[in-house]
Amino acid sequence: MIAAPDRAPTTTSTLVALVAHARSVPSLRREAFGEWLSQLPDDPRRILIRTCHRVELYATAGGADLAELGDLAELGDLAELGDQAELGDVAGSADLPPGVERFEDVEAVRHLLGVACGLDSAVFGETQILHQLRETIEARHAEQGLDPVLDRLFQAALRAGREARTYFTGSPRSLADVALDRIAAARPGDPSRELAGAPILVVGTGRMARLAALAAHRRSARVTVTNRTAARAADLAADVGGDVLAFGGDGALEPVAGVVVAISGAWPVGELDLETLRTGSATVVDLSSPPALDESRVARLGGHLISVDDLATVGEDGPDARVRGKVERLVSRAGAEYCDWLRSRRTVPAIRGVVGAAEERRADEMAWLRRRLPDLPSDDLALVEQMSHRLVAAILHAPISALSSDVDGELEPAARELFAL
Repeated sequence: MIAAPDRAPTTTSTLVALVAHARSVPSLRREAFGEWLSQLPDDPRRILIRTCHRVELYATAGGADLAELGDLAELGDLAELGDQAELGDVAGSADLPPGVERFEDVEAVRHLLGVACGLDSAVFGETQILHQLRETIEARHAEQGLDPVLDRLFQAALRAGREARTYFTGSPRSLADVALDRIAAARPGDPSRELAGAPILVVGTGRMARLAALAAHRRSARVTVTNRTAARAADLAADVGGDVLAFGGDGALEPVAGVVVAISGAWPVGELDLETLRTGSATVVDLSSPPALDESRVARLGGHLISVDDLATVGEDGPDARVRGKVERLVSRAGAEYCDWLRSRRTVPAIRGVVGAAEERRADEMAWLRRRLPDLPSDDLALVEQMSHRLVAAILHAPISALSSDVDGELEPAARELFAL
């Protein structure tokens, strides 16, 4: 069930997840798919998650019917982000781009919970994905409503993610730490793989760039920051005792051990600075998606460039088997609780109908008794009333319990027919 089919017809599933991950969908094609999904009409039945490594659409019922948008070719600018031929006529033919996976129901629930708990990250248990999920939900609540099935799922994922983080010990790591690891590993003549005293350039001042600057500072590297907004670069540089490099200039860059790029948009590094990086064998890690460096600059850097997709494999420095097993059990438990809620939500109308029909019949019988025995003492009448409630509750206990645990939904139609609901 994990493997995605070639086509994505209108679904009859309760939940559907379309997942484009860096492990199987390159950055340009992934971002093109994300741009296309972002142009779907507003609908409370679906929500889009976008991070540096993933584009994921979660939808309920018909919210996963992508044919509403029309021909992808009509979107024009997307051709600049990805290979139009490879993306194909996603909406018109209902074909998913190559590498995109489709999960349904239990698999969709398990996938999101695993993502929130850090099981699907390059850094096992990293906290950034949890921040991104929370921000996405908060933004969505501020803009418009969200289907209760999706809202409950994401709240369950956030709770599980927070609990999972309590299982880990030591300082939390992020993708920025992995980038610095790669820079340290590539330093010639430094078997210790340390960065003490090494000059590191951080391009950007957003969350990931800040993590990179702080992580480099913790390793006693000499940090330089560059950003489109000079004031932000100066603020971040001050936080790590570093320097500022003018953004978009050329020729002022001194030799560095490595560069961490984390910006939206292009990094217009000049020819002279490119040559400094190339001749100095600096390792450049581009954490941006889409890439901040164009093809010509990538070619100039050659094997010294590491893309965000190159870091998509789950790291080897995760927790031991005991902690991983504990997190996996948490995912299973949280998934079971959510599915139990979902099943009970489906059967609530039937349960209410059964109880309502029984109560209506009980009330009719009590009214008949009052007419037949008008002189029945009030105390005796109260006892009979109490007994009638207990009798109905006892009779309904078994069918209500069965409806509440009706995994496949097979009993609900029968209940509706038997009780004329």
